Amino acid sequence: MKQENIILIGMPGVGKSTAGVILAKRLGYQFIDADLLIQRQEGKLLHEIMKERGTDGFLEVENRVNSGIEATHAVIATGGSVVYGREAMEHYRTSGTIVYLSLPFEELRKRLSDIRGRGVVLRQGQTLSDLYGERIPLYEKYADVTIREYGLTIEQTAEQIAAAVFPGGKE
Repeated sequence: MKQENIILIGMPGVGKSTAGVILAKRLGYQFIDADLLIQRQEGKLLHEIMKERGTDGFLEVENRVNSGIEATHAVIATGGSVVYGREAMEHYRTSGTIVYLSLPFEELRKRLSDIRGRGVVLRQGQTLSDLYGERIPLYEKYADVTIREYGLTIEQTAEQIAAAVFPGGKE
């Protein structure tokens, strides 16, 4: 398994950033939050970028920023829509292990009360359920490893990621 980086993908609210920080500390890796990197590079909040450029414009920015991340020994928490960017996902495929954090829809719905404020990419008329159904096959397509989070604490999620990426333990 490719171990240079650990790239976390999954729906908004599954805990990519939270588990990513814990995992990075545990492994002695750097932590990169791709959404924060987008905001820093663009000088705007995610929802401002979406408002100015529309959904497709935001996805272009997200794809560009993610495909340009150069890191080693990093845990990278991506935005939930990163899987729409072919270049970004091809880049991640060659630079590390892609870990999909999976959560059942009902549990996810409970966690996402302010979906628009989080900068979630929803097209006109699209519901969270529609988005979930659209993205799950993409997460599954790109994932090297899937961690089923239901019932796990964030610490347990981080432990399972480490165990899956480093089956014999990290040297």
